[in-house]
Amino acid sequence: MRLWFAVVVWLWVLPGSAWAARSLTDSTVGWPGADQLVRVLTLRDYNTRVVVIGTTLLGVASGVIGTFMLLRKRALVGDALSHATLPGIAGAFIVMVHWGGDGKFLPGLLAGAVVSSVLGIGCILAIRNFTRLKEDVALGVVLSVFFGCGVSLLGVIQSMRQGNAAGLESFIYGKTASMLASDAWMIGGAAGVVAVTCALLFKEFSLLCFDEGFAASRGWPAIGLDVAMTGLVVAVTVIGLQAVGLILIIALLIIPPAAARFWTDHLLSMVCVSAGIGGASGLVGAGLSALVPRLPAGAVIVMVAAVLFVLSLVLGPSRGVLVRVMGHRRLGRKIGRQHLMRAMYERMETLGSVPAGGGSGAENRSVSWDGLLGARSWSPQALGRLLKSGGRAGLIREAGGDRYCLTQAGLIEATRVMRNHRLWELFLITRADIAPSHVDRDADQIEHVLGHSMVEELELLLRDRYPQLVVPPSPHTLNGGGA
Repeated sequence: MRLWFAVVVWLWVLPGSAWAARSLTDSTVGWPGADQLVRVLTLRDYNTRVVVIGTTLLGVASGVIGTFMLLRKRALVGDALSHATLPGIAGAFIVMVHWGGDGKFLPGLLAGAVVSSVLGIGCILAIRNFTRLKEDVALGVVLSVFFGCGVSLLGVIQSMRQGNAAGLESFIYGKTASMLASDAWMIGGAAGVVAVTCALLFKEFSLLCFDEGFAASRGWPAIGLDVAMTGLVVAVTVIGLQAVGLILIIALLIIPPAAARFWTDHLLSMVCVSAGIGGASGLVGAGLSALVPRLPAGAVIVMVAAVLFVLSLVLGPSRGVLVRVMGHRRLGRKIGRQHLMRAMYERMETLGSVPAGGGSGAENRSVSWDGLLGARSWSPQALGRLLKSGGRAGLIREAGGDRYCLTQAGLIEATRVMRNHRLWELFLITRADIAPSHVDRDADQIEHVLGHSMVEELELLLRDRYPQLVVPPSPHTLNGGGA
């Protein structure tokens, strides 16, 4: 036991100098020491500050523009564009070497990536607009063909005497740990451009996302706005090559807005939440990579984003699984109680315990357990749970001898439920030409969600036929079913 305690203490309190003294050939992954943890959390090291700030800004920019692409159902455009940058990077390397320059000059490589990605956009638009093929086919074609061309050009570069592709392969997988201050400044500048542009064109982008046809009909330059939005995606994709690589950059464009969708239904809030999730992914992922240097930063950033997505999926207050499950359970209990009160009201009507349209003293009339059990296809256990739920809600009380009655509040609620049910039955019989023998099931499916406007419209019909009654009589008992 003492040995295990000593091992744990040694792993967590190991000073940072001991980590620095580890052999370069040691490929094991160990726990970070307390000193190293403090250094990372306080951003004491220069390289850690550069990487954390750069990846955080990249995550914010990706989250902002990714929200609009997700709502436009074009989330995979970023995937196609990221793969389309590879032949541009390789081609730029070949051109710069051919003209006697440094093949790994970063601005030149990024310029090649921009040209290649713009060409990829053109190919996608051409396939989508001038052929019968859908956009998903165009994305698949551009993604595979351009990436194949890029891999072929990398093979050509490997055979060149002036250079090799070792440095260029970092654009595929990313090289976050070796990010320079100039890279962070470039990412910050691009993130600022994306944020300012989206803020200035927020109304136009919103209209484009939800109704492109309406935007064009109102005179908005829909094509120009689409090009501007895609251009921002290209900018984020190109600057993200240094951080997470062309394969994983798509994760930062899709996962944060997809996670934000579970938290809100408001567009501005969704953009802010998506930016926050993207920034947190970059911040936490880069920090974890700094704590355990042998973990690739790009992959860790994406994994952190995936964890935040799962948490949003489960805990999101707007569309989360937990909220939906709880909402379905609440709705099920509400519908069950309404069915029970309707059954009690109908049973009281059958026994003559309640006058048509309710009546004073009706809440003291009781209904037997057996009468309720035969009213619907309830099991004894289900009926018992419903009676207990109605009792807790103050709608039902025991009358003794396995008999139950509605309270005053329960009678009011039962009258309302019964009224809505028969209003809808009357509407279906007179306006939808449904036979009275078949109308009960249709009314049973909709009565629980009738809105105020629909109830008011149905009341007009009720007023014409039964002006003196609070609750119309059952259409199943009328001659010919009706009305």
